[in-house]
Amino acid sequence: MKSVSRACLIDALENVWSLQSSSKWTEANPALGQCGVTALVVQDFLGGDILKTKYGEIWHFYNLIDDEPVDFTRSQFDNPIEYSNVVSNREEAFADTNAQQYSYLHTAVQKHLQDA
Repeated sequence: MKSVSRACLIDALENVWSLQSSSKWTEANPALGQCGVTALVVQDFLGGDILKTKYGEIWHFYNLIDDEPVDFTRSQFDNPIEYSNVVSNREEAFADTNAQQYSYLHTAVQKHLQDA
């Protein structure tokens, strides 16, 4: 697959997030519960590292791409996030999702990008 821009990737994610990628998904808040699975898929397509930060009592996952923190799911939160940029990994992010959700999101994003 040719290289993917961040803009194309966020468009793909926003079009394919669903209950299949997170049981917390809602039409009103499509990014809800998508952070772990999205961080994994973003890393698949754009490389970089996975970061995490505490948001209340939960870990929130996002990416470090070209030395810049990038959070594709920040819209799920009503309040601003104070990022601590703790280095994480695929194993920790995967603990926030499951194989079916990851497989669905990766495949759906790939198809959306190919059809675009």
